Amino acid sequence: MEFLDLAARRFSTLHYTGEPISQEVLEQVLRAGQLAPTACNFQPQRIWVFTEPEARKKIQEVTHSSLPFPAALLVCYDETACWRRPTDGKLSGEIDASIVATHMMLAATDLGLGSIWVMSWDPEQMCRTFELPEHTVPVALLILGYPAPDERPRPTHLSRKELAETVRFETA
Repeated sequence: MEFLDLAARRFSTLHYTGEPISQEVLEQVLRAGQLAPTACNFQPQRIWVFTEPEARKKIQEVTHSSLPFPAALLVCYDETACWRRPTDGKLSGEIDASIVATHMMLAATDLGLGSIWVMSWDPEQMCRTFELPEHTVPVALLILGYPAPDERPRPTHLSRKELAETVRFETA
């Protein structure tokens, strides 16, 4: 599949068939995250995989969602394992974790899965609920599953601004 076709095909999926994701498919998604570039290749990402019913129920509680799903990936970073920008001390972790999450979302699409990057949750509650280790910062929660047969992108997904509105070419 061509990359732009894959990128265009991926959309936020809210409804899933309930079919479990095989370990092999899940490992392929995780492998895509492992291959993602990180600052100085420090690989500070830490990923929690939730497939068991009790863990998925906890995710629903933290996100205040009742939509069922077969798997979730919580993408975090370890603050002690990040590259630090020398000019201002900014850690690379949030950027690294976002790149990892994006790679996994695209891999999921390529493997026939749907996904959504859930933003509506409290990071402190997530840390408490799953007893994340100290210095672990949650960044992205990806819900994964096989899309329901009638699942389609929302109308706003297909709308794109012109490149001239979002890109500026400097000439000097």
